Amino acid sequence: MKVFVRECKTDKLLLTWENVSSGTTILDLKNRIYLERKKPQVIRQSIRLDPRGKSIDDNKRISEFESTDKSGCINFYLKDIGPQIGWRTVFLVEYTGPLVIYAIVWLLRQPFLKNNMLPPITSDFYLRKVALACWSGHYIKRLLETVFVHRFSHATMPLRNLFINCSYYYGFALFIGYFTNHHLYTPPTFGHTQIVIGFFLFMIGEWGNFSCHLALKRLRPAGSTVRQIPYPMNGWFFTRMFNLVACPNYTYEIISWIGFAIMTQTLPMLLSSSWPTWHSVLNGIVQMNLHDIQTQPPY
Repeated sequence: MKVFVRECKTDKLLLTWENVSSGTTILDLKNRIYLERKKPQVIRQSIRLDPRGKSIDDNKRISEFESTDKSGCINFYLKDIGPQIGWRTVFLVEYTGPLVIYAIVWLLRQPFLKNNMLPPITSDFYLRKVALACWSGHYIKRLLETVFVHRFSHATMPLRNLFINCSYYYGFALFIGYFTNHHLYTPPTFGHTQIVIGFFLFMIGEWGNFSCHLALKRLRPAGSTVRQIPYPMNGWFFTRMFNLVACPNYTYEIISWIGFAIMTQTLPMLLSSSWPTWHSVLNGIVQMNLHDIQTQPPY
């Protein structure tokens, strides 16, 4: 079997590999390209059957694409997809930012700093501390899940996307932190009761989200990209949501932020001083729905 590798844009022949065995994979081909040409790096290579086609998985065997005319020749196209960054690193960078930014905004409003540029907080210390604890707990949970729970189906992501993702997370952390910790912040209309209800919803969402992540982890052996249809786990009540929706981890995420919005007096007052929290809930729903649509087809 003979393999030809051409450049996507120019159709220029880059590599000819003869006597390719039937067990050779796309990853082997990528390594061969880098060995002979010294560029691009393996993680930057996208191998396709068509210049505008989709990238072929690394574990696919080259023999699966052998032409039907029995000529023994296969044409592949190579595209350099640019600098890449590991998904675990992406999540760590994305989630560390909001954790630090919100805490800094809260800290800058504390009376003991005597900051002349930002008037200090003089009321509702209890609620603001609860909001800080919930916000920090959420992103600490995300960071721990990234390290110990999540298993990724793709190794890397284009580096340029990191700046887009971070701008979303960092921007809303600053936006929400500023208004929630503003010196003119309006306390919840229904007082302690409203805070408790919002906090209760937030905790349900957080525990449900964590439960679903554990269920998803058990479906994929470590070091693999196996995809299976998720089902509820015995003894984990909140995973029963898998019987109702495809990605309940996102459902619980939405519940968490609705609870946060209620607790911080942002749900009933879209035009109040802290409306960005509710706006972020709506924006987050849209973003998670788009991500859900993109990830469902392989299953």
